[in-house]
Amino acid sequence: MIVKNDSKIINGWTFYDWANSVYNLVITSVVFPKFFLAQTESLPGLPANTVEFFGREFNNVELYSYVFSVSFIVVSFLVPLLSGIADYLGNKKRFMQFFCYLGALSCISMFFFDVNHLEISMLSPFFASIGFWGSLVFYNSYLPEIATPDQHDRISAKGFSLGYVGSILLLISIIVALKIFPEDGGRVTRLGFIAVGLWWAGFAQFTYLRLPNNVYDKKPDKEKGYIYKGFRELQKVWNQLTEQPQLKRFLFSFFIYNMGVQTIMLLAVVFADTEINWPIDEATGEPDKTGLIVSIILIQLVAVLGALVMSRLSKKIGNIAVIKISVVFWFLICVRAYFITEPGQFYVLAAGVGFVMGGIQSMSRSTYSKMLPETTDHASYFSFYDVLEKIGLIIGPFLFGFANGHLGGMRNAIIILGTIFILGFISLFWVKSVKPKSFDGMKAISDTNLV
Repeated sequence: MIVKNDSKIINGWTFYDWANSVYNLVITSVVFPKFFLAQTESLPGLPANTVEFFGREFNNVELYSYVFSVSFIVVSFLVPLLSGIADYLGNKKRFMQFFCYLGALSCISMFFFDVNHLEISMLSPFFASIGFWGSLVFYNSYLPEIATPDQHDRISAKGFSLGYVGSILLLISIIVALKIFPEDGGRVTRLGFIAVGLWWAGFAQFTYLRLPNNVYDKKPDKEKGYIYKGFRELQKVWNQLTEQPQLKRFLFSFFIYNMGVQTIMLLAVVFADTEINWPIDEATGEPDKTGLIVSIILIQLVAVLGALVMSRLSKKIGNIAVIKISVVFWFLICVRAYFITEPGQFYVLAAGVGFVMGGIQSMSRSTYSKMLPETTDHASYFSFYDVLEKIGLIIGPFLFGFANGHLGGMRNAIIILGTIFILGFISLFWVKSVKPKSFDGMKAISDTNLV
């Protein structure tokens, strides 16, 4: 057992947000999307923005969406079982490390991205996505083990805030390098992918030094059959979950509204890159999209403020009320995004996205953590949270990519996202704010070893 609210352990836990958030910003939001679109914009023998993948032609944005969707399918099937095994063995830090290093090495391998060998090259973002999302379920599950429920909002917000700041620093470093060496931008970008992997794996060591591996001192059987016993552990948690209506209702609502949130975060840069009328650079005759990078940095900075403000607001009006307000904000952002075409309009919208992005991510994690019952199987519980998040990420980007490829462009996808937020807001009315139960981690130790 560990002492909860220990500042050293909490600082170590929150620092993983600093370590891994560079993937979310550089790889999925800014640098790699622009790099991928530039690499696939005009290929010999193919229409503009079209790629050939395993003998079939795809719109490049469509393929980009599909690859990430498939990675989420893999995570959705793999992580629940592994979380059950981790809870049974009491070694979830080892699983967290495995996915962390898988993701970091995959980012580094993006240096070798070759549009002429797209089938192999797309394995890098595919496995990087699995590594990032796979590590998060084990990381998030530490929150109820290291802190009392009254601290979850604050600590969750601190983690996200560190992540936003850290990712900005690396992104700015890459941008500065591109400005210094404009004639060698492609190689600088590829070196940026290596920097992401090294940053992620390197700073994660601080987290691994501080976090314990076996919080509840579980002692599994010596005999083999860990996969079966992991499945049994997961089944036990599922049975417990079905008996908690409030938790089920929150998970359902989270699944809906987070589908929209994550899809926007994943594809916002792609939308801005293609739908906004960026000014023409007189020197090159090409659109000057420097403002796009500025807006992304703005999003991250405002997200820090959003996470902290909503953490404090939750103390006054409750977590569910804060999430409702955030979802309404997201809907209004979708409405506005449908009509914008100019950079100035996008900057204002980006500030709004940043504010609610930081708040709703932080609040969702801490709200679920505070709703959990007395248990020592936190990885298994968070695996259900994670699976619903991934299923939403499968459906959301698929709809976005399908609309772009078959239904007349990205603005039709925005209509779909707006509808998702309406449904998410309505579903939250069936979720009541509940007072978190106190939890003395020793209480359920006798239930941890299944035979």
